Amino acid sequence: MELAQNARMNSLFEFYGALLTAKQHSYLSLYYGDDFSLGEIAEEYQVSRQAVYDNIRRTEKILEGYEAKLHLFQNYEQQNASADALQKYIQAQYPNDQQLAKLLADLLNLTEQ
Repeated sequence: MELAQNARMNSLFEFYGALLTAKQHSYLSLYYGDDFSLGEIAEEYQVSRQAVYDNIRRTEKILEGYEAKLHLFQNYEQQNASADALQKYIQAQYPNDQQLAKLLADLLNLTEQ
């Protein structure tokens, strides 16, 4: 469960990190991105472990709140799933259609940007 939660937070951080304060951004970047412990972050910023813990938990709730309102990550995952299904269908049903393959590649490149 913790691994899935970490992956989700990393994804939400990628989508909404620019909306966080500098301190929130830094704490989450160190905690999730660089795998710092609460103690290491506390030492770095000369605050208590509890202060770091509270800030990280509060920031996680903020990120979840952004996702609940904006659905950027959810939409991204749905688009990727649809693109994958479309790609499999085209490869199975139209393996020799070069124009369709190029259109699909262009579409996939758009979704990755």
